[in-house]
Amino acid sequence: MLNINPALVSRMLEHFLRQELHKSGFSKAVLGLSGGVDSAVVAALLSRALGPENVHALIMPYRSSHPDSRAHAELLAAQLGISFDVIEISAMVDAFFAKFPQADSLRRGNRMARERMCLLYDYSQAYPSLVIGTSNKTELLLGYGTIHGDLASAINPIGDLYKTQIWQLAEYLAVPEVIVKKAPSADLWDGQTDEAELGYTYRHIDELLYYMVDYRYSDDLLLQKEFPEKMIADLRRKMKLYQFKRRPPVIAKVSIRTINQDFRYCRDWGV
Repeated sequence: MLNINPALVSRMLEHFLRQELHKSGFSKAVLGLSGGVDSAVVAALLSRALGPENVHALIMPYRSSHPDSRAHAELLAAQLGISFDVIEISAMVDAFFAKFPQADSLRRGNRMARERMCLLYDYSQAYPSLVIGTSNKTELLLGYGTIHGDLASAINPIGDLYKTQIWQLAEYLAVPEVIVKKAPSADLWDGQTDEAELGYTYRHIDELLYYMVDYRYSDDLLLQKEFPEKMIADLRRKMKLYQFKRRPPVIAKVSIRTINQDFRYCRDWGV
């Protein structure tokens, strides 16, 4: 069902990365390396597709980040032979919230995600390269990410792979087991885990989304497969609510051909 052929998928995604960078006129890529499995898989794919000399990672801890996050990111970079910089974001984030001391952890977490993306895009300008995304299909469908933060990128090679499929690909790509096996976390505050925030395990979520999205099962059919009614409603609500995160800004249509509506394909500009 959710099983993939990791060797085939890896070849497809490596070709995708080479093709998309070439079409955009770039030969180098930059990504944020968090110490988690998603960014590890993307870094491994980039290294295979472009050569490690053409891949650079930024490791961007905050003062409350778990030490393992940086350690695992550096471990992965060393294994792949890609270059990296470590840039502390604590001073930048804390300076902003000095004026908003009442800000809750969600606001602070969003600011951290956007600060990191600012650094990635600044690097991409200073050292011409494309920013590569690391959000998986599960996160994108449920809006589990920060718009203009970790959801931002020029291209995303893993956005059509569910989290459970990312784990399969990670094992094929020889991502260190310590990264593959640890509990998924954005590490935005102490003790934060993805599954605690989502309310369900990734494996259970992915199985439901697979039938709901890929096969367009109705709620009645999903209930027949013994998925909990509350879970079905929760995931449908999230997909509807966070549609705005999955699309470019909606442009009011006042002309004959409108960007991202009538003017959206390569053929529109002669390609």
